[in-house]
Amino acid sequence: MLNENIKAIRKSKGLSQEELAIKLNVVRQTLSKWERGLSVPDSDMLICISEVLETPVSTLLGETVMESKVDDLKVIAEKLEIINLQLAKREITRRKMFHWLFILLGVVIVMIFAALTVLNSPYLGWNFSDPETAVAGAVFHAFEWLFVRSAPIILIVAIVGIFLTRKKV
Repeated sequence: MLNENIKAIRKSKGLSQEELAIKLNVVRQTLSKWERGLSVPDSDMLICISEVLETPVSTLLGETVMESKVDDLKVIAEKLEIINLQLAKREITRRKMFHWLFILLGVVIVMIFAALTVLNSPYLGWNFSDPETAVAGAVFHAFEWLFVRSAPIILIVAIVGIFLTRKKV
């Protein structure tokens, strides 16, 4: 059993006899004898083998270890499933974030429209002979002019974005 287990675990770790022999500080022929069952490592070497192969001594001495490709595929499938779940969560979080950003954008547009309606273009009554109020009035007028022309398009984009990023049932 020990010889078969050492060989199976070595192969499952992707090590050649030479590589494992180097890690154990023995010659390859010694490892070959262990794997063929012609000799047995002493207790200290058995502990060293278990450390290098990252396998408990009880496993080395226990039942026969079979090289199982099915278990490897299961492990890979489980890891891929975990990665897919993480990506799905990230996508859901991203969708929620964009959904709320579009809602916020729509609310801000409506609030600015309401503020401009309440203010009713106050710069029209300002004293433009004073340079400070003239500059402020020109800046406010430019903002209002750009906003009134671009806000409907931005609001439509926000509404479409809200519908596209809503939670799909």
